[in-house]
Amino acid sequence: MSITAQNGTVGLNAGAQWFHSEDCQLQDFVQTVSAETRQVDYPFADKVEQNVLIYGPGLQERADGPAGRRAIQAELVRALTEGPGIVVFKGAFADTTVVDRATAAFNRLIDAQKAAGTAAGDHFAKPGANDRVWGALDKLAVAEPRVFADYYGNDILALISEAWLGPNYQVTSQVNVVNPGGASQTAHRDYHLGFMGLEEAESYPAHVHLLSPALTLQGAVAHCDMPVESGPTLYLPHSHKYPAGYVAFHRPEFTRYFEENYVQLPLEKGDAAFFNPALFHGAGHNRSAGIRRMANLLQVSSAFGRAMETVDRTSMCKALYPVLQERRAAGASERSVRNVVAASAEGYAFPTNLDQDQPIGGIAPESQAQLVLRALAADMDPAAFETELDVQQQRRQAQVG
Repeated sequence: MSITAQNGTVGLNAGAQWFHSEDCQLQDFVQTVSAETRQVDYPFADKVEQNVLIYGPGLQERADGPAGRRAIQAELVRALTEGPGIVVFKGAFADTTVVDRATAAFNRLIDAQKAAGTAAGDHFAKPGANDRVWGALDKLAVAEPRVFADYYGNDILALISEAWLGPNYQVTSQVNVVNPGGASQTAHRDYHLGFMGLEEAESYPAHVHLLSPALTLQGAVAHCDMPVESGPTLYLPHSHKYPAGYVAFHRPEFTRYFEENYVQLPLEKGDAAFFNPALFHGAGHNRSAGIRRMANLLQVSSAFGRAMETVDRTSMCKALYPVLQERRAAGASERSVRNVVAASAEGYAFPTNLDQDQPIGGIAPESQAQLVLRALAADMDPAAFETELDVQQQRRQAQVG
């Protein structure tokens, strides 16, 4: 399988079904990200800055009527697909007192975490370097319902979420505070495939790599002014259009190119940035002397990311575990055992409660299927297995209030 450049973007040859890191060619990637963002192609945008589309505070008024709203949403979809993959809404929160009230609520949550000795870890930063509130959506709603209603009544958030995902989308939120001295992140893509190691990402067929970005929208609301020295997010416009990017971002030459060519836009309190999750990006280094850079990171998911039926997989695992032990002892093939686990256990680590079920030694916590396979490999006693399974399930449950 090889990856070839076609019409300014990189595409697949016929018959290519899986992406492999060794097939990724930097020159193809460079050709893709060399595209120019032209304001003439996006009439609702106020300007283009560093190849990024900037929309002004007047956009919300133009989206009041059904026809205008749909036209704006169509443009936003083009911006996130054919365009640079990122849009910035200046003054998304025209009334920044709403942002201030949410900031105060988030700080109270952070203080409570510290007082309880449960300060949250981070995907990239060393423990304690920054402040993070996992599951901030439901925590804010329960602790400060009036603040929540004012904050999420914002129509810019709904405008872009509905444009990208359609109706019935699901919002999640994680508050991230990067303190002075906080280091920059390595260039990456985001959830789903971006939260996997290289080997796991390569195991998914190419069409899943192409589908994954349509299932999620990434965004951030600035909760303070973010000059460049405070380390606002680094982006590489148009990088979402490189199909093999979920494996390419692991390669050092792609990381070096990102570090030498990223763009970084200062934000003001109340601004919001949204981007295609396949865009190469990473938080910047907070070089300021005293700015606690707070952003509400929004991850909005498609309503379609769900199975048709609810299934009690924990009970299934408990019932099947002794049988699988017997089969392995009798010489059953490892493949057949894994096939049974795949059909019964929850194979995906998300969604979970990241306060309690934090990643250890990787970017994702252990999944239920991984626990079953680990227990089988260790020939764990069924009673001990059931206890560990129950503890895992308890960790995964959201607990607020």
